[in-house]
Amino acid sequence: MLSATTDISDRFGDEARVLGPNLLDFGSRTRFRGSAVTIKCFEDNSRIKETLASPGHGKVLVVDGGASKRCALLGDMIARDAVANGWEGIVISGCVRDIAVLKTLNIAIKALGATPRRSTRRDEGTRDIPITIAGTAINAGDMVIGDEDGVVILAPEQGEELIAK
Repeated sequence: MLSATTDISDRFGDEARVLGPNLLDFGSRTRFRGSAVTIKCFEDNSRIKETLASPGHGKVLVVDGGASKRCALLGDMIARDAVANGWEGIVISGCVRDIAVLKTLNIAIKALGATPRRSTRRDEGTRDIPITIAGTAINAGDMVIGDEDGVVILAPEQGEELIAK
C-alpha cells in the first residue's frame, strides 16, 4: 500500500519537497508513486508525447510547462499511450484537455487546470533535467508520491528508505 503524502511529509519534514496546493486531479486514480522523469517545455508537448509513448513502469512524468494556461500539454490520445505503456502518473505545471476521457483512464494525472486549446508541436523541450515547479526542485530519478492531499518529492535514497519500510 502507498504511504500517504501527509505521513511522508511528517516523517521527512523539510527534506520532503511538497508541490503547491494548486494541482487538480484529472485521472481516475489519485494515488501514485514512482521515479521522476522530468521535462521542461513551454506550450509544446513534443517531448511529452515522445516520452509517454515509451515504457513507464515505476515512473512518474513531471512536467514544468511554465504554468501556462493558454494550451493543453496533455489530452486523451497521449494519456491513453501513458496507460498502455504502464506509467504510474503524470504531474503537469500546465493544463490538460479531454477531461471526460481522462477521468476514465487508469492513471493519476495532476495539472493546474483544463483548456480546450491544444499545444503546438515544434519539437522543443528538454528531458531528464532538473526542473522547478512553483519553487520546488525536482530532479530526474527523485521519488514522486501523490494522493488526494498533494504531491511529495523525495531524493532517491529517501524513496528507497520509504519502500524498504
